[in-house]
Amino acid sequence: MITHLACIMDGNRRWAKSKGAPVWDGHKEGVKTVGRVVDFCLQKKIPYLSLYTFSLENFKRPRAELNFLFSVLLQNVKKRVVSDMVKKGVRISFVGDRTLFPESALSTIQAIESACASGTNLHVQLLFCYGGRQEIVQGVRNAVKKINTGELDVEALDDAQFESLLWSGSVPAPDIIIRTGGAQRLSNFLLFQAAYSEFFFLDCYWPALELEQLHKVMDSYTERQRNFGA
Repeated sequence: MITHLACIMDGNRRWAKSKGAPVWDGHKEGVKTVGRVVDFCLQKKIPYLSLYTFSLENFKRPRAELNFLFSVLLQNVKKRVVSDMVKKGVRISFVGDRTLFPESALSTIQAIESACASGTNLHVQLLFCYGGRQEIVQGVRNAVKKINTGELDVEALDDAQFESLLWSGSVPAPDIIIRTGGAQRLSNFLLFQAAYSEFFFLDCYWPALELEQLHKVMDSYTERQRNFGA
């Protein structure tokens, strides 16, 4: 039983360049792939999906591209949520450092989360302004605050309690992490949660990911023996 699928959506810009198209065309096409993966999770009855949407390091990208991501692309996602995701019972939440969420994007983000807050068939986490190391540091800060106020006994703090203090909260750790684009690294993605995840590194760019490849990943996953150190 797969509970949580996580994806590092790499290759949107390289896909566009390979087509001789502007980078934002790659991001637009990447949104279509998100739709395919969401439908795949619904079909397979996978209750959680996490998508690495925008890392803290992505702030280094050109201003024009950032403006596109924070305005045009988010508006595109908003339209899809209203017209499609809500009907399918999909809940969407943005996970990351909310103090860094661009002010221009906040109203759209809030509208997306509000529109699909009651979805129960699939919970999609969009990791936005996110970094795994930073999430762990914030979890430590949250733990220290609770210890100082007496809400938490330091001797009783365990893995499960600490994980609940992270940005992703009580969402279970991913069973599978897929990275497209050819690179074989985590890039600061779910570092605490990925301790026992199974990794699949695919050579295709994110916009080119098809259902056939997802089915192959699932088939390969079922053949792997997960013994968690036993």
